[in-house]
Amino acid sequence: MTTPRIEVDLSKIRHNTRCLVERLKSQGISVTAVTKAVCGHPKIAQAMLDGGAVDLGEARVSNVERLRKAGITGPIALIRTPMLSQVDQVVRSCDNSYNTEIEVIARLAEAAHKTKSVHSIILMVEMGDMRDGIMPENIEAIARQVNRIPGVALKGIGANFACLSGVVPDAAKMATFSTIASEIEGACGPYIETVSGGNSANLPWALGHLPKGCINNLRLGEAILLGVEPVSGNQIDGLYTDAFTLIAEVIEAKVKTAPTSVSFTDPALAALRLVPDNIQSVRSIIAIGEQDTDISGLTLPKGVTCLGATSDHMVVQTIRSHARVGSELKLQMNYSALMRAMAAPDIINVIIGETLPWKPNSASRDDPRLALV
Repeated sequence: MTTPRIEVDLSKIRHNTRCLVERLKSQGISVTAVTKAVCGHPKIAQAMLDGGAVDLGEARVSNVERLRKAGITGPIALIRTPMLSQVDQVVRSCDNSYNTEIEVIARLAEAAHKTKSVHSIILMVEMGDMRDGIMPENIEAIARQVNRIPGVALKGIGANFACLSGVVPDAAKMATFSTIASEIEGACGPYIETVSGGNSANLPWALGHLPKGCINNLRLGEAILLGVEPVSGNQIDGLYTDAFTLIAEVIEAKVKTAPTSVSFTDPALAALRLVPDNIQSVRSIIAIGEQDTDISGLTLPKGVTCLGATSDHMVVQTIRSHARVGSELKLQMNYSALMRAMAAPDIINVIIGETLPWKPNSASRDDPRLALV
C-alpha cells in the first residue's frame, strides 16, 4: 500500500466522541467537534457527529467549504475570527462565527443582509491566554453594539485557554467567565444560547464536581482525535489514543561507522553530533521529514530511536534488528504532528472502521489523498 499514509480508524473517533459527549451531558455541557487538525476531513467530521457532537468547529473557510461540498449540512462554526476578505464566504458557508472585532462583525452583517439572512455571532472573551478575545471590561459594550446591528444576532460568548500562553482553565477563571455570561444576559437579553467555556484543556474542570455556572459548551478537537488531555498529555480514561497511525517506508538500511575526523560548516553543529566517533550503529532512513510532519511530535515503536531529521529524511537507530528496505514503520502522533501530517500533500489518508454508509459526491471522489479499505 502507498506510503507515507495515515490510517484513520473512524470507529475509535466515534467512540471517543460518544464517551466525551455522554460524560459532559451529565454536566449540562454540549460538544462542538473541532475538525481543524484534520483539515475538515468529511468522513472524520461525520464520525464526530455520529458520536453525538451537536455541531462542528473549523478555523479555515476552505475546510468549511470542503465539508459543505462533501454533503455535511449540519451547523458549522468558524472558530477563528473571520478575515475581512472572506466575510461573504463565511456568511454563505458558516452558521455562526467566533468574533473579536466589531468592524468584522459589521461587514458580516452587510454580507448577510445581501443574502437576506442573519449570521449568528459568538464573542470571544480574553481570559488570560493572550491570543484572541475582547477584554472583559469591554465585552458588554461590544455585545450591546452587536445587538443593534441588523443582519447579525448575538448567539453567545466563548473563551480560550492553554493555547498561546498555556493558561490553565481553573475553577476561579471559569467562575469569572460564567459571571461575565450572566452579566451579558442581564444587559442584552434574557438568554444567551451558547456559553462556550473553552477547549480540550477544560476537560479536567468540566468533568469535576464544581458547579459549571452558565457554561454549556466546549470545543473539543485533541481530546476526541487523540484521546489525551492537552495540558498533561495524559490519556483520558476509556478513550483510544491510536485513532490515527502514521506509516512511513524505509528507504535505506545500513551499518555506518562515523568518520574519525569531520569538518562542519557551522561550529555549533559539532555539539549536535548524533553518535560519537568510531561507533558503529545500525541506521535506517525513513521517507518522511520535517516537510511532512512535526518530527518531535512522533512516538516511535519500542526499540527505535530517532537520531535526527531533515526536510524529507528521518534517520532512526534500532537496538535489536534493523528494518529492511521497503518495510514500514508505524508512528503515533501528537496534536502538532497530526495537524501537519493531515495537511501534507504527499501523505494519503486511509479510512478504516467505516460502518455507516457514505455516498461521497464528485469532489470527494476526486481527492487523490483519500483511500478506503
